[in-house]
Amino acid sequence: MNQEYTFPSVAVLGSTGSVGEQALDVARASGVPVRALCAHRSVRRVEEQIREFRPAACAMADEKAAAELRLAVADTPTRIYAGDKGICEMIAESDAETVVNSIIGEAGLNSTLTTLKSKKKLALANKESLVVAGEIVMDLARQNGQDILPVDSEHCAIYQCLHAGRRQDVKRLLLTASGGPFFGRTAEQMSEITVEQTLAHPTWKMGAKITVDSATLMNKGFEVIEAVHLFGVQPEQIEVIVHRESIIHSMVEYVDNSVIAQLSVPDMRLCVQYALTGPARTPSPLEQLDLTALSKLTFFRPDMETFVLLPCAIRAIKMGGALPAVLNAANEVAVAHFLNHEMTFRQIFDTVTQVTEDLSAAGHTHDLEGILAWDREARRVTEKLLSK
Repeated sequence: MNQEYTFPSVAVLGSTGSVGEQALDVARASGVPVRALCAHRSVRRVEEQIREFRPAACAMADEKAAAELRLAVADTPTRIYAGDKGICEMIAESDAETVVNSIIGEAGLNSTLTTLKSKKKLALANKESLVVAGEIVMDLARQNGQDILPVDSEHCAIYQCLHAGRRQDVKRLLLTASGGPFFGRTAEQMSEITVEQTLAHPTWKMGAKITVDSATLMNKGFEVIEAVHLFGVQPEQIEVIVHRESIIHSMVEYVDNSVIAQLSVPDMRLCVQYALTGPARTPSPLEQLDLTALSKLTFFRPDMETFVLLPCAIRAIKMGGALPAVLNAANEVAVAHFLNHEMTFRQIFDTVTQVTEDLSAAGHTHDLEGILAWDREARRVTEKLLSK
């Protein structure tokens, strides 16, 4: 640990998920004080985390799980909050300096808004906050003079590369993608893909929903939307490049045609650590990158005719308004059905595309209440479509 650097205290939201666990790995290795935790319903794992990190507070989205946890840790000083309202109360009342928001899905939006309203530093891994309400989130951050620190490996890389030049001199953002486990498959082959094959992601350790999104390239579409909001660029300034080795995490091209890249072994702990310490650099648990062992790095254009959700996401952010929220809602419902073995992999593409096209009028809505109404409507329409 760097003895000259004092880590900020943190609240980890989504502490039992993949990114949340890796955030706690960073805390464990570096001595980061953990002031608060938040999870959905994994009582046993959260109890273990409470006994290890001794946070002042913990919130459970599931109220029955909160009641069970309250009994389980009654011998500790940790205060237990319950429900979505309790999560927001905990964030506002916590003395944590930084909030790592790794809650999955649209459910993480309120936590993002509460963190910004509380004027705490936000390390954002919940991409849906920006996909669903990017304009509102970024406006709030600007009003409070806050800088949102991205935890996604691609956006963390771009954030670092932007230190090499002036924002007005940025020509393009080159967003890398692993291509997922079905790189090279044809549209016809998509119907045969099973849930088990989809969850066997080749590079990154992630939760089930994000793993499916990575396999469909929906995740990359979401990242395009995120990048538009985070870095203030137009969709046309973003190019997605398939990079199978996942060593270059993304790049920035400047007007002089120089390209700045960030490289490391693929490990989310580096992204979490930089979100906590940046721009300071501190030792990390990652292995050192050995370029000679790699010997080569490869790059391909994404197959947008087969992986249609990537261009669908680009169209959604170009139209703007609540349409990205519709895209996200339809995808959440479709992926849940796929994971429950209730539809085929290829049907995810067809369903999300159809709902986004049918509800294109959402592009005219920009207020939060209206966006959330379109979110509900998209879920209703998607469920109805899948029930036929």
